Amino acid sequence: MRILFTICGRAGSKGIKNKNLRKFCGKYLVYFSISAIDLYLNRHPEMDADIVVNSDSRELLELAADNGMRTVERIKRNESLSGDTIGKITVIHNCLSKMEERKSIYYDMVVDLDITSPLRTMDDLEKVIEVQREKGADVTTTVAAARRNPYFNQVKRTEHGMKKVIESNFTARQQAPEIFDMNASIYAYNPEYLKLGKGVLDGYCEMVEMYDTGILDLDHENDFELMEVIAKYLINKYEKFGEIYNNIN
Repeated sequence: MRILFTICGRAGSKGIKNKNLRKFCGKYLVYFSISAIDLYLNRHPEMDADIVVNSDSRELLELAADNGMRTVERIKRNESLSGDTIGKITVIHNCLSKMEERKSIYYDMVVDLDITSPLRTMDDLEKVIEVQREKGADVTTTVAAARRNPYFNQVKRTEHGMKKVIESNFTARQQAPEIFDMNASIYAYNPEYLKLGKGVLDGYCEMVEMYDTGILDLDHENDFELMEVIAKYLINKYEKFGEIYNNIN
């Protein structure tokens, strides 16, 4: 099996300035994704793989190339793919097209690791790839158990006051359907599905559940600070989280 691992990051950021270039617990954010891939490939030497970083940021491309763990290919992102309205799946498709052309090979799977989701384990990555292979899904992605449920304790405003998001007669959360948050940490794609130009959930999608407090959306500076506090706890307490951190040179 040949896997294309993609890491995509735009220059700049509205919520946290240049967040893709930031250090996290003393180490560059992008290195956490590369470290997870490095550990996976060390465990699975039978896998053929390429790693590509796609960005319109020269600094990020240089930083990724100088990671000290794995050789990475670089794609300088076209300006047409750098706007706020461009979906990430379009950029991942661009990675696939460019790398197929560059290497003159066919990939069996494309696996994307988000730069701003450093708190994953190598086991998370392994499970996503395993599920994608076994199920033959269009997409396999990571999720976390939702802390609120639209059938039970999430509400919306209406002209006549507040109502449940989804009408139901459930009297306990345990009665409601199990709900998950997509945490955008890892995605595994069937390359042929990527080429169709559809969305993540438009096809057959499988999921892998991750540790629920391991992922926060990094939209504001206080999110970054809070996530570092959580990270230090997880890295020190759990070997699997510390493994990726300690593997970064």
